[in-house]
Amino acid sequence: MRRVMVAILAMLVAVPPAAAATEEKKPPYYASLAPARARMRTGPGRTFPASWLYVRADLPVRVVATFKEWRKVEDPSGTQGWMLGNLISNRRTAIVQGGSPAEMRDRPGGPHIAYRAEPGVIGRLSACANGWCRFDVQGRTGFIQTDRLWGVDAGETLP
Repeated sequence: MRRVMVAILAMLVAVPPAAAATEEKKPPYYASLAPARARMRTGPGRTFPASWLYVRADLPVRVVATFKEWRKVEDPSGTQGWMLGNLISNRRTAIVQGGSPAEMRDRPGGPHIAYRAEPGVIGRLSACANGWCRFDVQGRTGFIQTDRLWGVDAGETLP
């Protein structure tokens, strides 16, 4: 009986993952898609038709407006539409852009190329400063210039 009460109390006190993922920020800001499948709609409500189905978790998006629990987002191609806030994660990701592979260096501006990331590759961002971001692609990390990434602004700093 005591275990059941402790479990119920833990559920009441714990912050649900969706609530933590949709912490309020003032648009515009970058975020990413939380689930592997997410629908974009033409308006902020379930009655609006779906205009797009994304099947790529961690895809970076830019939140440009909010309405109640809905977020108007822009994807890397410039397509805009509405998504439920619990489909959006505050995890920072970016996608490699351009016509050639991006060099992932061992340190910002360093001479050694650790990896190369093809256009369209998505990775997680951290430690952005002075035009470089630490970019993690499934455990392979390196530093990429921000001008090769969509999902971070050129002068942006991340801890």
